[in-house]
Amino acid sequence: MKQLFKNYSYEFDKNEKKILSTFCKQILKQVEGNKQFFKEEKVFRSVLDKMESGEEAVKFTKEEYFAFKNQFGNNLKHLKKELPKTGFFKKIFIKPLIKQYEILNKKYFED
Repeated sequence: MKQLFKNYSYEFDKNEKKILSTFCKQILKQVEGNKQFFKEEKVFRSVLDKMESGEEAVKFTKEEYFAFKNQFGNNLKHLKKELPKTGFFKKIFIKPLIKQYEILNKKYFED
């Protein structure tokens, strides 16, 4: 039987919060000021505020969860696709990032 309601409350540790808040900041830098992405900016600003609030559990709304999940997954796919094209020194930085993103994606955002 399919679950009717899903709990969007997550308890991230300090390192996970740091990675996810950095991800949110990157997204906000990209969409800031563009009227086309007003909705995304609002969602990610809300998520960033929740991450930096200092509370143990971060509770997402359904809209925030799915926007974050989709953007996070798309970013992970893009990094994997770009990895073979990058130079040696960039690979040194991108490989651990991909590994961290995969762990977070598997732990929190895969259904």
